[in-house]
Amino acid sequence: MSIVLHHSATRPQSAPLISGPALRAASVVGCVVLWSLCVWVSAHVRADPTLHTVALFGHLAALVVGFGAVLVIDYLGLLWLLGRRSLRQVLTSTDSLHLPVWTGLAGLMFTGLFLHPDLSSPLTCVKLVAVLVIALNGLFAGTVQQRLAALGGRRPPRRLLLTSAAAAGVSQLGWWLAVVVGFLNSQS
Repeated sequence: MSIVLHHSATRPQSAPLISGPALRAASVVGCVVLWSLCVWVSAHVRADPTLHTVALFGHLAALVVGFGAVLVIDYLGLLWLLGRRSLRQVLTSTDSLHLPVWTGLAGLMFTGLFLHPDLSSPLTCVKLVAVLVIALNGLFAGTVQQRLAALGGRRPPRRLLLTSAAAAGVSQLGWWLAVVVGFLNSQS
């Protein structure tokens, strides 16, 4: 797919201004810039104890929403692999879960601004990088899901299956790593 840029006078109503690789590249750059901005701001914001407590609660709630939706998506994928759901059923079900995943991830980043992470701690840096990897992998997983949906219910080729499994594995690893590091940091 190529970049599609149209003059607004000639552009059909449904045609996107930017699509394909340009949109994916812009999404990746936007994600990295937003993550970097959040990390920078978190180092310069000092929350009072009340705001810190509210942000911590929000952080945990965002984790439940985002990671919970990811777990459901991966569970549905497992059901498909076991032959208990069709690919079409899984893709239809997971479509509605993207909003909670991204809402949870955005909530984690926003509330993290007020938790004053210790950027000199290697564990904290691992967690922050895990969050970036989760977001970038989420963009990639969306592309993989589009490729699966384009099959129209046909069995995916082996390479696409492996790509899908790799995206799910990176997602699980990233989310669990962030959870474990967050727990360890809360104990110190």
